[in-house]
Amino acid sequence: MARAKMLLVEDDAALAELLIWHFKREDFEVAHTVDGEEALLLAQENVPDIVLLDWMVESLSGIEVCRRLRRMNGTANVPIIMLTARGEEEDRVRGLETGADDYVTKPFSPRELVARVGAVLRRVRPALAGETLTFADVEMDTVGHKVRRGGQVIPLGPTEFRLLKHFLEHPGWVFSRERLLDSVWGQDSDIELRTVDVHIRRLRKAINADGKYRDIIRTVRSAGYALDTDGAG
Repeated sequence: MARAKMLLVEDDAALAELLIWHFKREDFEVAHTVDGEEALLLAQENVPDIVLLDWMVESLSGIEVCRRLRRMNGTANVPIIMLTARGEEEDRVRGLETGADDYVTKPFSPRELVARVGAVLRRVRPALAGETLTFADVEMDTVGHKVRRGGQVIPLGPTEFRLLKHFLEHPGWVFSRERLLDSVWGQDSDIELRTVDVHIRRLRKAINADGKYRDIIRTVRSAGYALDTDGAG
């Protein structure tokens, strides 16, 4: 398995040094910056597998960095854990609503943070654990670019493949059409929202083998779509 790449955005030198030591010991490749603007550049140049992001950093706030990472093509799906001394519920909610996957309040145990990072990577980016993504009876070979369901090869177009990969990396998560556009097509795309529905229908038709298999893509009224075993057209 390839080494997981981490981007650490933390302006406390002592804490950053401690975290770098712990994560390198766990075989992470760690890039570190104290600056929010530089963090965005580093993330674009070498997309990380996970971001540890302090709430208060130089030039841009952690919240703004998180927001921009979520809107940038290539980093929209990268897991983000916020690190902060802010322990109020309102702050935690704000961080999570901005797009953070987890929230750790200082002071914290480095060993606990290592465990939290591992849990987030397993949940949000299972591809890091290998080259195959699975959900129920669906298997995706991300290297060979093949999808099987119940052992049967399912032919997919490139857009449907990217859509399914996104859902497989985030099983159970509900994604709005806008979020899917940003994540699958990229934020600079001029694609209309209705196009998302068209490709969802194509993906459903292919992955369900025209009714042979149970629908695993759930439509959530007024919210979007999710991959789960209670899917319904």
